[in-house]
Amino acid sequence: MKTTESEIRKLDHVDRQLIGLLQKDGRMPTVMLAKTLGISETTARSRLKRLIREEIISVVAVSNPIRLGFEIIGNIKLGIDLKKKDTILQSLKQIEALNYVALTTGGNDIDIEFIAGSLAEFKTLIFEKISQIDGVTSVETSLIVEIIKDKWDYGTAWDE
Repeated sequence: MKTTESEIRKLDHVDRQLIGLLQKDGRMPTVMLAKTLGISETTARSRLKRLIREEIISVVAVSNPIRLGFEIIGNIKLGIDLKKKDTILQSLKQIEALNYVALTTGGNDIDIEFIAGSLAEFKTLIFEKISQIDGVTSVETSLIVEIIKDKWDYGTAWDE
């Protein structure tokens, strides 16, 4: 789902608090969310469903890929032919090993985070998948050797 600036609406105080609680504990039961926020369980459940449906949040387990046994994780910066941007982005979305793909400004056009189980998987990802996409003009990789900070409870832009 593409979101335009006009589609982004400011969240109210309850939505912001709900998001903040889930950023700290994504497993918090709806009944506890409702009690903490001082709203009914039905209201909490419907707000949560709406936030998920509108792709404002997704509730997932954030894991450390290094501790899960993945040998190689890292970042890829792509230079692309911007006339082929949409096709390139669609191709990248289909690659399972990519867990984050973003169109960027600056020295590179696309920023990617990836996870590979082995050096062979990494080689295939770079040389047989990404580099072969029509319109990709440069590929720069950096590998993560240790995750120092991985914080996800940053609130919302409208927090007071």
